[in-house]
Amino acid sequence: MKRKHQKTLELIFSRPVSSNIQWRDIEALLVELGAEISEREGARVGVRLFGDRRVFHRPHPSPNTDKGAVAAIREWLNSNGVKP
Repeated sequence: MKRKHQKTLELIFSRPVSSNIQWRDIEALLVELGAEISEREGARVGVRLFGDRRVFHRPHPSPNTDKGAVAAIREWLNSNGVKP
C-alpha cells in the first residue's frame, strides 16, 4: 500500500474522528483495497467492496468528509479486518 493510502487509513482510525479527510483520498484508498466505485444519483457514490455494497454521499461544496461518514467507513473497514 502506498504511503498516501496508509496515511489516509491512519486518519480514518484516529481518535477523535478527523474532519479533515478529503473524500477523494478515501475513494482512492477504497480503490486501492479493491473497491468498485460507481456514480449514483446526485452526489451519491456506490462502493462495492468485501462482497458488500454501500452508498456514501460525496461531500460538497467542501471536499472534506464529515465525521459521521468517516466513523461509518472506519466501522466498515474494521469489521472486515482492515486496520492501519
